[in-house]
Amino acid sequence: METLKGNTCYLRALEPEDLEFLFDMENKETHWKVSGTIAPFSRYILKQYLENAHKDIYEVKQLRLVIAENDTAITLGMIDLFDFEPVHKRAGIGILLAKAHRGKGYASEALELLCKYAFKYLGLHQVYANITTDNKTSLHLFEQREFKLIGIKKEWIKYKETYLDEATYQRIAHNKD
Repeated sequence: METLKGNTCYLRALEPEDLEFLFDMENKETHWKVSGTIAPFSRYILKQYLENAHKDIYEVKQLRLVIAENDTAITLGMIDLFDFEPVHKRAGIGILLAKAHRGKGYASEALELLCKYAFKYLGLHQVYANITTDNKTSLHLFEQREFKLIGIKKEWIKYKETYLDEATYQRIAHNKD
């Protein structure tokens, strides 16, 4: 599908071979503050998740895709649509790139690919992202891709012994999308 292929990366469905990558990414405590996770996932649970990853977004209200590098097919990260609301035509977006692949433009291209897919194939009217305000890289990423800041939730995320503010960004589909 050309909609999911860019100049440097493409988005693909999860495969059983993604188990170890998923296990590594989901169990990094540094990622837990944005995912709401408070305990590690077992390989068994993640294997079950992968076995059901083929289910339709209309059924499970989420879609997780792998970001892979065009030339080598190396797995770079993951990008999700979640809280899918077909009646209101909106969904949240989350993105996570392995540390070794950050700062190379992959996240920006993957985000644009997912937005185009969401608007063109799912008929969404809008997508949004919730980002802690200390995550300057992600704030900049979403701003680059025409997401607009629509609000700040004060002390929204408890992380360790403090509370973090969370920014909500929104992108509404336009004819060019």
